[in-house]
Amino acid sequence: MTSAGASVVRTRAGAVRGRREDGLVVFRGIPFAEPPVGDARFAAPRPVTAWDGTRDAFAFGPPPPQESGFQGRTGVIDAPTGDDWLTVNVWTPDPDPAARRPVMVWIYGGAYKLGHSGSPGYDARRIARDGDLVVVTLNYRLGVEGFARIDGAPANRGLLDQVAALEWVRENIAAFGGDPGRVTVFGESAGAGSVASLLAMPSAAGLFGRAIAQSMPGPFFSDDLARDLAAAIAAEAGLRPTAADLSSVDPRRLPAVGEALGPKMREFEDRWGMVAHTLTAFSPVVDGEVLPTAPWQALAAGSARDVELIVGHTRNEYRLFAALGGQLGTITDEQATAALRTFGPGPGPGMGLGPGSGFGADGERAYRAAFPDASPEELYEWVHSDAVFRMPSLRLAEAQIAGGGRAHVYELAWPAPAYGGALGACHGLDIPLLFGTFAADLGLMLFAGVGSSPEAEAVSSRFRTAWTAFATTGDPGWPAYDTERRPTQVFDTDSAVTPYPHETSRRLWEHHDFGALPLLG
Repeated sequence: MTSAGASVVRTRAGAVRGRREDGLVVFRGIPFAEPPVGDARFAAPRPVTAWDGTRDAFAFGPPPPQESGFQGRTGVIDAPTGDDWLTVNVWTPDPDPAARRPVMVWIYGGAYKLGHSGSPGYDARRIARDGDLVVVTLNYRLGVEGFARIDGAPANRGLLDQVAALEWVRENIAAFGGDPGRVTVFGESAGAGSVASLLAMPSAAGLFGRAIAQSMPGPFFSDDLARDLAAAIAAEAGLRPTAADLSSVDPRRLPAVGEALGPKMREFEDRWGMVAHTLTAFSPVVDGEVLPTAPWQALAAGSARDVELIVGHTRNEYRLFAALGGQLGTITDEQATAALRTFGPGPGPGMGLGPGSGFGADGERAYRAAFPDASPEELYEWVHSDAVFRMPSLRLAEAQIAGGGRAHVYELAWPAPAYGGALGACHGLDIPLLFGTFAADLGLMLFAGVGSSPEAEAVSSRFRTAWTAFATTGDPGWPAYDTERRPTQVFDTDSAVTPYPHETSRRLWEHHDFGALPLLG
């Protein structure tokens, strides 16, 4: 049922009313699962209870409880409150069940501890309108609630939330004008790590046929490592790492417990390795059940051979984090040495045994020999970018090919215009370019004082068109990757397809075995 300003769609749980906005119909805050509180705390998501009448879907649901960092950049400060964290939002050109448009499902990033689908930077109107398709964004549990490996609760609850949202899409999206048989999942940073996890999860099989992983982070935790991290987090509150103990802390106060560990993580370097030098104590856990194996091993074994994949990264991934940490222009040779020894490539998933460890020194020597003219700051940025984002992403594509599937590889090289281009093509730049949200969230920082420009709009359009074409046809506009020619789409002022642009780094890492990071010692 439609009117001049509203449209009503009936989902399996009940009717929802959306609003007409800029040539689209938008539905916000539709619950796809019961609030995960009370008896449902730390449990797998439960089906939402049906409602009578028509529910207004005009406002985004509240964000899941999360740490305070970067809230101003992720649009969380002014978000609604409440327990209905598990909601989806839908942008559709027309909620006509006969339309059968392609569907794109966005999974936000934020180090697995931050994020909200209602953030202004994730306004999907330009993707839906330019691509003539349906876009869904979703919330999932974060931090301790979603990813801490605690006794008495399933692992990877945040990933299980994503599966539940995708099941909601399969069951309901036709009523919004979407085709449940043509679903593409796409996500950035922790959202890309989530996409990679979904490709490896039996419970997600068949829920989507295409996937896009933007700047996939490398850390995945072994069960032992995740349990050790959870014990350290719970100890900050004088608790045991159990669902019973942690349930005694209000969900909105619990993120502060995880946040308290942050400044102390380096004290655990001998146990956690490179994880002690990262920004988060949360990652997907290879628990053997929800996530049976790490994505690289799963894809190489063929878990996603029937899923078409785009995977890529930005050219200067780590520069954003260096800027946020006040490190630009300050890196010493000693700091570069420590980073090279901690993050340099080794023979297996135990990278980052720390300064002075065996292959840590080898990693330093290898980088210095490969980049003899690089400054300490360049070495520092390069090894962080390679270890955390670029090489894990490339190797995911190679694993997909090894397993009999197809992958397309890209790099975003166009530099952010703010600060005279000093941030380069940094982590997160792809978000405002993809969504066209230059004046929201990260866009405020990366386009500060500059805003949209004809050049930015051109790069944004090319980026967005590639994604929507892939969701519609499976062809983003450049050749699939192969391990001989290595064709890579480089998005820049003058975009081009070239051989993979970081061949030196690729060779440094070609014998490193990405996988679940172990508990050391």
